[in-house]
This record gives sequence, C-alpha cells and structure tokens, in this order.
Amino acid sequence: MKVIIKKGLNINLEGPAEKIIKDGEASKLIAIQPSDFPGLTPKMLIKEGEPVLCGAPIFFDKYNDVIKFVSPVSGILKSIERGAKRKITSIIIESDGKMTQASNSVTDLAKQSREDVISSLLNGGLWPLIRMRPIDIIAQPTDKPKSIFISAFDSNPLSPDYDFIMHGKDSEFNAGIEVLKKLTDGPINLQIRSTADDVFKNAKNVEINTVFGPHPAGNVGVQIHKIDTINKGDIVWYINPQDVMIIGRFALTGTYDASRVIAVAGANVSERNYIKTLPGSQISSIISSKNIKDNSRLISGNPLTGNKVSLDGFLGFYHQQITVLPEGNQYKFFLTEGWLGAGFKRFSASKAYPTWLMPKSKVYNIDTNLNGEERAFVVSGEYEKVFPFDIYPVHLLKSIITNDIEKMENLGIYEISPEDFALCEFVCTSKINVQSIVREGLDLVYKECM
Repeated sequence: MKVIIKKGLNINLEGPAEKIIKDGEASKLIAIQPSDFPGLTPKMLIKEGEPVLCGAPIFFDKYNDVIKFVSPVSGILKSIERGAKRKITSIIIESDGKMTQASNSVTDLAKQSREDVISSLLNGGLWPLIRMRPIDIIAQPTDKPKSIFISAFDSNPLSPDYDFIMHGKDSEFNAGIEVLKKLTDGPINLQIRSTADDVFKNAKNVEINTVFGPHPAGNVGVQIHKIDTINKGDIVWYINPQDVMIIGRFALTGTYDASRVIAVAGANVSERNYIKTLPGSQISSIISSKNIKDNSRLISGNPLTGNKVSLDGFLGFYHQQITVLPEGNQYKFFLTEGWLGAGFKRFSASKAYPTWLMPKSKVYNIDTNLNGEERAFVVSGEYEKVFPFDIYPVHLLKSIITNDIEKMENLGIYEISPEDFALCEFVCTSKINVQSIVREGLDLVYKECM
C-alpha cells in the first residue's frame, strides 16, 4: 500500500547525528521511571538494598499484576525515589557491571501457542515494549488486536535513522516479527520510506506500506489512521523496530538484553553520533559535560515530545534520542531578533518571515523560547495545516477541556495520542500545552469508558 501524507511540517534543525555508532560508557546508575508508562501504579517486589539480576522483576502494575517490569542490569536496588503523597517517581538500580542474567533458558517462541508466548513475554519483562491504541498505554494481555504496527522510520526533528541502526540485523528483527505474529490474527503492518534498508524491505510475515510526506508521517498514529482506522471497540498494538529486535534477541538467546542505539543530536553538542546504551541510563554516561555548550537544554527524546533532563537525569524508557538545544532564556531586541526583526534566520510555519521562500533543505538553529505566553485559545486554522487526521483538532481539544466524554468519542479521541498533537503545539498561536491536555483526555476516557 502507498500512503501519501499531505498535511504536516518538516522542521530541519541544525546538528543531526553523524552515522557513527559508539559503545556508550556503562552507566553506574539505571532508573526506571513510572511516569514513562501512562496509567501505571507500581507495586514493588523487592526492597532497597536487595540484589537484582538482569531480567529479574522489580515491580508490577498494581491494577494489572501480570505486567512485570524487570531490571536491565544486575546489581543492587539503590533507592526508591518518591514524590507527593509518596508516589514513586523513580526506581534507581546501581549496576555491578556484570549483567548477570536471571534466566538463560532458550525457548522457541515461534512454535508456542499465543497464550504461552504472552506468558513468556510477561514473565520475561518484555511486555511493556508493546503499546496499544486507543489510549496509548501498555497493551493489555487480555486483548486481541486487529493488527500490529511497526513504523520503520521517525520523521521528528533530528530523529535517529533506523535504516542505519538496523542495517544487517535481519535475524533478530525477523525473529521478533515471528513472535509478534503469534499475538494477532491480523496483519503486521510495517511502514517504510521508499529508500528503506533491506532489513525492512525484505522483512518476512509483514505487510509493507510505503509512506510519503512530511512529519508526522512517521508517527504510528497517523499510519494507523490511514491504513487501519480505529473505531470504538477496536484495538491496535504498536512497537518500535528496535524493541522488535529486543524481543527477537530474547527468542533467540533466552536472555534479557535491552540495549539499543540512540542518536545524540542538536546544535549545542559537539560530538553528535549514535551511542549503544540501555534505557534508563544516566545522561552523563552518554554525553560528556565538556561536549555541551553553555546555556543548553538537554532533552530525553525529540524536541517536540521529549522531556527536559539534566546530566544527572536518565534516558526515558521509550526514547530513541537525546537532543541538546540552545536554552531560550535570553531577551532578544525586538528590532533585530525580536518580533519586528527581518527574521532571515528564523523558522516560520505561518510564513511570517521571508525564510519560507528559502529551499526546504535549509537548516535552522532554533532555541527553546516560546516567543510568547499562554493566552486565549483562538481558532486560527493553524492546527489544521499540520494535522493529517480527518478530525477537527480544536473542537476535540475543547471537548477535552470541558470533560465532555460523549463529544470526545464523537470527535475521534480513540484515534489520537499526545505525540500526534506535537506539531499543533509547535504552531499554536495561543501557546497552549496541547499534549498535556490530550493526555488528560485519554486518561479520563480510559477511566470512565474502558
């Protein structure tokens, strides 16, 4: 199938990662942060100071106790950090550097029944890699999805190149797909660009769809909307291609190896490359402070949907990149670089500056300044220009703000996730935190309707 996305916006930022893969420094501390998993209430299985093995469960979901979360390293549970009302904010593990596995038994998952495969993935701690639409949370093991989606490219600014990362990984990738095929009677939809690597073009047991168009063409929500639309009661699962490889490794070796390759990019970091690391690794083990320019913002994830972190912070569980951008905390003189300036260096989605006449390949050094403050939520038509869903985005957001569940359902709440509104937030005339509003709406619908 050929999918053409017409609405959207490519934001060409300065500082893409060079195509060099390096082994990152082994992080002494690893953190699992429950905030990475919407709707999760963790319940601990071990206490502070107790030893852990790689792949051994350390907590589970209080309201769905079959979903276990395991340690990506062996060592000691150093601390359980808590916030308001003693809510767990992070579980920090001190690695011993040995990666001692909790289990090394190899089972041919491709020959098991669906129930046995699900049990193996749950017990092995691999289930959180699989997420679901609607609601955009960890997939429910009791559901049976009508299809599973894998987006083989990321169209976000400074995003990693999966064709480069996955090159030559055919055996692990196909082994992961064999396992996923057991989980659905429907197709495994693999979305690629026309220039995709052979690891994707030659993938087995998948339906390959070629996607054309600007960001958010790489968002799995857009792909689902165009290929296999979700209606009320439908369930679709999705997974990142590197996470498919993690499942494939588990199927081939019986070990829990969560290592992945992430991109380090951005205008304010001097060494931009690809680093092999673990989810939850401390940022300082991935980027050296001497390579970061003064007055920079570190982001775990991409510039549109990522989280602000410090060098002492940790890489998010689902994040595939670290971005370093100029911090936008300095005043700009209004006649030169401010709102009355000519704007020859400024990116504009609304054609307010003459740079819209420049070639589309031009790159920009954009800081994190909002260039304004939150104001009245006006209907400007800017959202619709970058939102490729057949949905009225402003009407949907207003129904979420007013907690009108019936309108949310009628306007398409089941098809979207916060990342699908990231571009709307970027171009927003009113500077509204759109993604957090969408997350609140999804949480409400999940609580009341599912």
